[in-house]
Amino acid sequence: MPAPIVVGVGIGGTMEKAALLAKKALLRPINRRNANPVYAKFEEELLELINETGVGPQGLGGRVTALAVNIEYFPTHIAGLPVAININCHATRHAEIEL
Repeated sequence: MPAPIVVGVGIGGTMEKAALLAKKALLRPINRRNANPVYAKFEEELLELINETGVGPQGLGGRVTALAVNIEYFPTHIAGLPVAININCHATRHAEIEL
């Protein structure tokens, strides 16, 4: 069964910085919200909206499309607000154990 995704969002800095922040956001544990309450609320809102689409894991339909949305941010000039989104790959959505 395909697993739901985790969405990493990077906001601010340069476009390159935003892309790095999006990757960093993916590495944060899914049960830990952003320390900034504004971004923590935004993470929760985005997660709810993503799961309301009904897309489901790998587009096969279902109630849970994403397990988490993690956002990292960095100061930037107001004239250019870069945003990057990174979605985890299959390698981060499964676990293995050897007995």
